[in-house]
Amino acid sequence: MIKKISIVILIILVAIQFIPYEKNLSNDMEFDISKSYNVADNMQTLLKGACNNCHTNQSTYPWYSNIEPVGYWLNHHIEDGKKDLNFSSFTKLPIAVQNHKLEEVVEMVEEKEMPLPSYTYLGLHPEAKLTDEDRKMIVDWAKDQMAMLAATYPADSLKMKPRPAPAQ
Repeated sequence: MIKKISIVILIILVAIQFIPYEKNLSNDMEFDISKSYNVADNMQTLLKGACNNCHTNQSTYPWYSNIEPVGYWLNHHIEDGKKDLNFSSFTKLPIAVQNHKLEEVVEMVEEKEMPLPSYTYLGLHPEAKLTDEDRKMIVDWAKDQMAMLAATYPADSLKMKPRPAPAQ
């Protein structure tokens, strides 16, 4: 019985190697954060190593992403990251949402919730391991961008509007 189950699992694992999925490899930069915000070269390098694989439309896939089901899992993880924050489509968002996303960057990086620990386990993605200095640099950059928004836009335009309660 165990032999039959093992064979079925092996057949499934081999078969899923041939089921493609769309990778996150768009070069669309029309609404990229760097179009409207100051992203210095050193910050761009830091964001590229620590954030962009999951938070832009251009991911760099490691070799093991070609082994399924790992590739499906990684791609799902990237899609989830882009739903929360996508630097490639950042300036398409309303200005209040952009400001809120920058607030979230500050919070998540300060509280060491980002990058996700699972992203750097076992020495994977060493470029994403942030030092305290790196974290301070990202936080200061995000706060500077929020200050720029505060100096440019009326205060009420930077606040998220409460959503109406769903009709019952």
